[in-house]
Amino acid sequence: MTDLHLPWLEMGILIPLLGGLLVGCLRDPLAARKWSLVACGMTLVCVVSAWQDFGILHATRADDPGHVLAKLIGREIFIIDELSAPLLPLVALLYFLVTIATMRTKVRRFSFSWMLFSEALLLATFSCSEPWLVIALLALGTVPPFFELRARKRCTRMYALYMLTSVGLMVLGQLLVTIEGETGGKPHALWAVIPILFGVLIRCGTLPFHTWTTDLFEKATFGTALLFLAPITGAYAAVRLVLPVAPDAALRIMGLMSLITAAYSAAMALVQRDGRRFFCFLLLSHSSMVLVGLEMLSLVGLTGALSLWLSVGISLGGFGITMRALEARRGRLGLVEFQGLYENTPALAVCFLLTGLACVGFPLTIGFVGTELLIDDAVKVYIYIGAAVVVASAMNGIAMVQAFFLLFTGTRHVSAISLKIGVRERFAVLTLAALVLLGGVFPQPGVVSRYNAAKQLTRERTALVGDPKQVPVPQVTPGKKAIKPVKPKATPVALAPAASTTGSVSIGH
Repeated sequence: MTDLHLPWLEMGILIPLLGGLLVGCLRDPLAARKWSLVACGMTLVCVVSAWQDFGILHATRADDPGHVLAKLIGREIFIIDELSAPLLPLVALLYFLVTIATMRTKVRRFSFSWMLFSEALLLATFSCSEPWLVIALLALGTVPPFFELRARKRCTRMYALYMLTSVGLMVLGQLLVTIEGETGGKPHALWAVIPILFGVLIRCGTLPFHTWTTDLFEKATFGTALLFLAPITGAYAAVRLVLPVAPDAALRIMGLMSLITAAYSAAMALVQRDGRRFFCFLLLSHSSMVLVGLEMLSLVGLTGALSLWLSVGISLGGFGITMRALEARRGRLGLVEFQGLYENTPALAVCFLLTGLACVGFPLTIGFVGTELLIDDAVKVYIYIGAAVVVASAMNGIAMVQAFFLLFTGTRHVSAISLKIGVRERFAVLTLAALVLLGGVFPQPGVVSRYNAAKQLTRERTALVGDPKQVPVPQVTPGKKAIKPVKPKATPVALAPAASTTGSVSIGH
């Protein structure tokens, strides 16, 4: 294990934790926003420094120097590897931009202290690879939205029921996997992995466990719901808890349910009349496509899924921040009639269109390469999977363009007050626009990073469950002819090819 030059990870987790305690003692909401912005900015600097430090070391895994917790329990707690290296800055950036784009009209409704606690827990989750600790952090991460719902005097029954069920299933499944123990280079039994799988699917909002997501968007503040779902924490749980130990049958179940969810959510986004529900189904569709790519287990498919994960976090994060800014000016957004807001807020209209096109994989945007790699590998595995992914992406694109026309065109909106964005929102909008365009024009660094992460995940799974394609080479003794090994018959697999440690990614995509 390589040590970073400074304890960036611990500082990145400790700063928002202490900031949440400080902000919770403040009575002035404007002062709370100011100190929250300072804490989020310092956290962003720490995690970006950890990312750059990790790149300089050229290591596969690294942790903080003088890791106190590691010395106490005898193993590393918070690490950074190829998978989590860019995810940590993504999380910190989303929290920073949501904080800086929060208008004065929203500061009394938005809980900055719970937001900082949530950021600390999410960064700790993305810095952890130990299964039991991941489950514990996932459970703690559900607490801030619950208390916000309680503070807003909204019903918490559905949210609490789904989150308790999800955590309970993950605990039960991990307990069964632990009891079963190592199986000598083979995957764990399906009965042991199924509880973990369904616990993760509930957390991801996979059909038919998706109703809690729309309920959260309707009852919580837009910023809290956005920050809880946009980083796609359920995909991280799938990578750490399911992917290393699950048999191919479990992965096929995950892929099939995720594929159905992607198509269903895209179709639902087309017919929504409420802006929040529209955004929720759009987010569910794209997060489900990330799970579809994780299930394929090929280097190209995994690279596409991991690239899509980053692009969805940036593009849909910006899309949600734009809708939140529009909501601060117009109230709850409806998608029933034309509103003609382009002349009043042209910058928000441009950011809405740009981030929306990026999330559906439009050329020269950050989502293009990830979507292309995912579709290319899906078509090779099973043509109907690729067709379903294409149809879901097309419906998402149609839904996004339809929402753009309804919100920004069709009529002329007359307002007695100015609806133009301020300096804070302009900074957030321009930052997201720059990331979307730079990631599309110069995709190679991101693709190479995700390719290395895919190779690492493939090696870890192969070390645990073996390579089904590998045929043992017979031993040849003197005077005897070598027996030619019999190749196993190929069986059609609908959703998951056999794991492979070889492959290549076409950077030209």
